[in-house]
Amino acid sequence: MKRFLSIVLIAFVLGSGAIFAQGQTENGEGTKAAKYTMVTIPKLKAAWFIPYDEDSKKAGEDFGCEVYMQAPAAADEAQQVRLIEDSINQGVNALLVVPNDANSCVPAFKKAREKGIVVLTHESPNQPEADYDIEMIDNIKFGAKAMDELASRMGEKGEYCIYVGSLTVPAHNIWADAALARQKEKYPEMKMVDTKFPVSEDRNASRQKTLELLTVHPNLKGILAFGSQGGPGAGQALRDKGLTDNVTVIGTTSPKEAAPFLKDGSMDLCVLWSSGDASYAMVYIAKLILDGHKDEIKTGMEIPGIGKPTVNGMNILFDHPLIVDASNCDNYSF
Repeated sequence: MKRFLSIVLIAFVLGSGAIFAQGQTENGEGTKAAKYTMVTIPKLKAAWFIPYDEDSKKAGEDFGCEVYMQAPAAADEAQQVRLIEDSINQGVNALLVVPNDANSCVPAFKKAREKGIVVLTHESPNQPEADYDIEMIDNIKFGAKAMDELASRMGEKGEYCIYVGSLTVPAHNIWADAALARQKEKYPEMKMVDTKFPVSEDRNASRQKTLELLTVHPNLKGILAFGSQGGPGAGQALRDKGLTDNVTVIGTTSPKEAAPFLKDGSMDLCVLWSSGDASYAMVYIAKLILDGHKDEIKTGMEIPGIGKPTVNGMNILFDHPLIVDASNCDNYSF
């Protein structure tokens, strides 16, 4: 409702031209073509990115843009780069990407910007060759919050491990590093085993790694999984071993995917945010740039229905963490 009221207000302020950009014309003669075409390219097709798709299209309707999604079948960086290249060749006005690998996207992003295409990213702070990156959470606070939740369920002691999607997903590794820093600062009786494991975008890889760690580290008491499939994979391994009461699992999985694991106790908690809020903001920011209003992108600006971010260089930062457990997981559609 807040977002709806904000849109009505923005439309009123901007005048009827914005409204009629994607609806019926003032003399009722039909529908104008959208002014800009934008494509969202998430890491993969997954429940986590359903709101990313849906809310970007809602933003397109609200702001008079054509928005559609192209997603790799799996979290495959080469597939994603091909989709980016295809979109460039099709002449889109903006690329709204959640990179699988920040580095692999750089040449395609550079090519896009040379053609005047706006490039925005999510989950990729300081992304080279992007115009802006948008984050719905403060990455350092987010990692620290996840560690606080894990520590409270482990009694602030014992062995734990951290999963990330890959070692080149910037956001996952910032969260992991922040969590580790928090543990060292506040929870000296906890110990991370080995190093970060890049298995958290592949459920089976997470399951296999968890089974391996349970053998190598039989005293393992906690798993912190940054990536959509890390938590369910770990939960499945604990089910297989009958150890759901022995190990705490906290992940960044969508509520719908995590619900079966949360309800049987093989996962304990999801710490996340709404990818839909991110894509909605991305469409708004992309349109501002395409309209020639890049100078308005600064701390204090307001994105309708989303709020006022902090703008730090190329990074547009909100602080909207979402905590989901067995008691409230059915309240979400993604």
